[in-house]
Amino acid sequence: MKQFQGRVITPGEVTAQAVVTTEGFNTLASFQMALQFGDKDVKCGDQSNRQLYGKPLIGKALCLPQTIGSTTGGLVLYCACAMKKNPACMLFANPIDSLAAAGAVLADVWVDGVTMPVIDSLGDEFLNYVKDGMTITVKDGGVVEVD
Repeated sequence: MKQFQGRVITPGEVTAQAVVTTEGFNTLASFQMALQFGDKDVKCGDQSNRQLYGKPLIGKALCLPQTIGSTTGGLVLYCACAMKKNPACMLFANPIDSLAAAGAVLADVWVDGVTMPVIDSLGDEFLNYVKDGMTITVKDGGVVEVD
């Protein structure tokens, strides 16, 4: 097991299976099929992201460098949480952008019954270490354990 320390954007504790991308994560393209057309498995719909395309995102520990793409990204993230189609947590190697942070914080404040811890600034070592299927545990204070 290895531990990483990041900065808490939205608090919470969770254990989930990792899905990993070293490419930017386009929130709109990734969640569009699930939110508009009812994909219950919430498979990543972003064909440009070869590492995530077609993989389920719901209930997973989404490990990524940063988000990219549309200015609707924060709203899309909020909507995924409101529809209970969100990842278990989002773990950013880099500092989070303001749009993704806004979506995560608004969901944390406004959506009852949904907790999606978001930790950023985990570093390149985190993203190089973690692999799909590894067990991730997010603890209080921004501690992320990878088994």
